[in-house]
Amino acid sequence: MREPVDLAVVGAGAAGLMAAIWAGRTNPQRTILVLEGARTLGAKILVSGGGRCNVTHHRVEASDFAGSSRHAIAKVLRHFEAPQTIAFFRELGVELKQEETGKLFPTSNSARTALAALLNAAQEARVKILQPWRVEAVQKEEEHFIISGVGGQIYARHVVLATGGKSLPKTGSDGHGYAIAQGLGHTLTPRIFPGLVPLLLPQTHFILALSGLTVPATLEVRSRASKKVAFTDSMLCTHFGISGPAALDISRYYLAAKLDDPEAALFINWWPEKNMEALDAELQGLRQTSLLAFFRGHLPERLARALCEQAGLEASTTGDQLTREQRRNLARTITQMPLPIVGERGYNFAEVTAGGVPLRELYLNTMASRCCPGLFLCGEICDVDGRIGGFNFQWAWASGYTAGVAAGKE
Repeated sequence: MREPVDLAVVGAGAAGLMAAIWAGRTNPQRTILVLEGARTLGAKILVSGGGRCNVTHHRVEASDFAGSSRHAIAKVLRHFEAPQTIAFFRELGVELKQEETGKLFPTSNSARTALAALLNAAQEARVKILQPWRVEAVQKEEEHFIISGVGGQIYARHVVLATGGKSLPKTGSDGHGYAIAQGLGHTLTPRIFPGLVPLLLPQTHFILALSGLTVPATLEVRSRASKKVAFTDSMLCTHFGISGPAALDISRYYLAAKLDDPEAALFINWWPEKNMEALDAELQGLRQTSLLAFFRGHLPERLARALCEQAGLEASTTGDQLTREQRRNLARTITQMPLPIVGERGYNFAEVTAGGVPLRELYLNTMASRCCPGLFLCGEICDVDGRIGGFNFQWAWASGYTAGVAAGKE
């Protein structure tokens, strides 16, 4: 048998590169090999944040994530927090800038800056990357792993699985990592589905005619099976339904609620600063002011006219022409409109995967497997998914760092 490498990292995404870098830094004597099946290294990094790479968020808490328990997620996040991420990238020569939303991007506004820095750090840590080298199977023998792929077989004393989930499969994360994890003794959550994904409306819905319009909105999931969840942020009306930060953030909660309760529904408030009663009270005082004039400065005219139409009213209607029933119906239409979601755009358009390997199957101080000695897992393959804004990258940095340092010490 050929001499095994000390550590093989399966996947050269954010978590995999982080694990490899810190394993090499922790023990420079280790032989570390990263195996990546995609034709483009760091493809998901390159497309993130509109090509700018939203590296992290200035404030990251366990409440920003879903999936495994918040206590478990918090324990891993504490190993490598946002300030450490900022310092780490600064050390690599990448300065980050904070935007009003709290998101942090490279000052270069280019994801390539972040990826180049990570690849350079891996090289300095004496990490070797084989690419494209798709891993088809991983088997555990007594003292080592046998990693099989189109390039033959590789033997490794330890393995880090950082294959990602199923989102953006063109970047290499096509879900095959789940089968590898299961083959090594792990289980998966009962449900694995797209997260941070645009949502679809019926082709006849009026929102589709507003395609291209971006507005602040509150989206809320109501279900008998779970607590109400709401996000307020910008929302994009599209030719297929809704997208933008508010829609992406609410998507995993809506899809999860729908799986538990077929009656779960999504509602939109087009005027987030107002609830139904407050808006109804303002409408009562309109007198001879038209609805369109009242909405001006608060809602785009196209949207204002469409909402009036949905309430069965002309935009030119004045306040003193409204009946009580019409007034309250309009207030309800604007602040509590149900959205008849008919699906989502799928993994090709999802930014993350909800579900995966439960954290209870890992030692959280090391990200080592409780099922298979010598195996570590990190990144999106785990049952952890964050909201939009750099949180999923922060999970990748934190879990990758934890797995890498631990593997380097083995």
